[in-house]
Amino acid sequence: MALKDKLEELDKRTKEALVAGGQDRIDKHHAAGKLTARERVDLFLDPGSFVEMDRFVTHRCNDFGIDKQKIPGDGVVTGYGRVDGRLVFVFAQDFTVWGGSLGEVYAKKICKVMDHAMKVGAPVIGLNDSGGARIQEGVMSLAGYADIFLRNVLASGVIPQISGILGPCAGGAVYSPAMTDFILMVKNTSHMFITGPEVIKAVTHEEVSKEDLGGAMTHNQKSGVAHWVAEDDRDLLAQIRRLLSYVPSNNTEDPPFVPTQPGDTPDRAETKLDEWIPDNANKPYDMKGLIELVVDQGSFFEVQAHFAKNMLIGFARMGGRSIGIVANQPQVLAGCLDINASVKAARFVRFCDAFNIPIVTFVDVPGFLPGTDQELGGIIRHGAKLLYAFCEATVPKVTVITRKAYGGAYDVMSSKHVRGDVNFAYPQAEIAVMGPDGAVNIIFKKQIEASKDPVAEKNRLTEDYRKTFANPYKAAELGYIDEVIFPRETRLRIIQSLEMLKDKRDKNPPKKHGNIPL
Repeated sequence: MALKDKLEELDKRTKEALVAGGQDRIDKHHAAGKLTARERVDLFLDPGSFVEMDRFVTHRCNDFGIDKQKIPGDGVVTGYGRVDGRLVFVFAQDFTVWGGSLGEVYAKKICKVMDHAMKVGAPVIGLNDSGGARIQEGVMSLAGYADIFLRNVLASGVIPQISGILGPCAGGAVYSPAMTDFILMVKNTSHMFITGPEVIKAVTHEEVSKEDLGGAMTHNQKSGVAHWVAEDDRDLLAQIRRLLSYVPSNNTEDPPFVPTQPGDTPDRAETKLDEWIPDNANKPYDMKGLIELVVDQGSFFEVQAHFAKNMLIGFARMGGRSIGIVANQPQVLAGCLDINASVKAARFVRFCDAFNIPIVTFVDVPGFLPGTDQELGGIIRHGAKLLYAFCEATVPKVTVITRKAYGGAYDVMSSKHVRGDVNFAYPQAEIAVMGPDGAVNIIFKKQIEASKDPVAEKNRLTEDYRKTFANPYKAAELGYIDEVIFPRETRLRIIQSLEMLKDKRDKNPPKKHGNIPL
């Protein structure tokens, strides 16, 4: 064959691969408000940076119908490119080819990019849009999923793994995203569930819509499976790009440095913080607003904003450097720790620790949420996850107690006793076993009952307890608080601490791995 003919053959095969599913299916995909796999990849990566792998791969034929039609690429687009100049690997499932169903070769393509990502230390981004296992390939498709699951586990804590859900994701297909670090979903068009509405109806006679069962808001609000919700495909891809700007390429590197805006200096003081905490200890305030005043302007990127709202987690920057933030939110459940809040924060702490991201903790916690639902739901076990995560973390940890830090919750929230490196408190902070009212009722119960004026006696004892114990100075005297600071100094003191800790060396005892109370 002449060179001209060979070039024409290459051009023909390339064009076939670019519209593998056919124009009719592409048009239907667009009509549903969705981008194609290739459009998603091109939009996500820096212009012109995508290098495709295995474009001409096809599945092995067998005796079942659709398998006799060889389609280049086998329903998934894989390769690598750049995001803000940094190397990333990506796979995008193509719903226009047999519903994006996964078979043997399809899985091998994904495994190949994951293996390359591990070798060179670069993030893996999966853009999921698949009907699940390819039934026609039988156990080979199941084996393909298991091969991917194994790589998810081996890559965990080594390279960032991010899953974008841009269509259906059902059955075994949900477990690969579930083992990645972050999941993003699109409103109305993406769904995740183990068993769909039809199966549930047949087995339990319960009727539920796809949206209520596994839609974006269901998993962002109720289950906590997903971390962000996007308006459309473009929004989801933009959010992944933003997320990548806060995380390193692998566990041996530091996150990218992003210069601060002009005037946003480390010593920028926010005097309004001095008035941010109400005088009434029982009055709520917005912790998120406090955080946004402290971090680099516009840098706070909240994670799981719709789930367990009594706990705030997210990324931000301080002096241009990436940090992870964990904070109680007094506006919801008074900032109490409950099951969902504990699990939400614990997983985030472990991610930050795995990828060298310092953790800044803002504390205003009256304790663990009481109630039979919490106790029977395993708050002991779930609360211990957060305690375990903070104890295990060896990255720099800076803690600011803004108001209440009571009981075991004080210990859990990155206290000095669980290897908090630098611990500050505001002047109005209350650090004690419990609040003054509860403590006085227990300690001085008989004395109050025997007094001529029980109300006046209780008030006197409560105020005396508050002055003696429920303040930051007792803890500071013991060295549990490094310094009591003016709230307006928060930004400067945190940045100074992180700068001091940037070369921190800490380690855990040699072991295969710990046994976190899952």
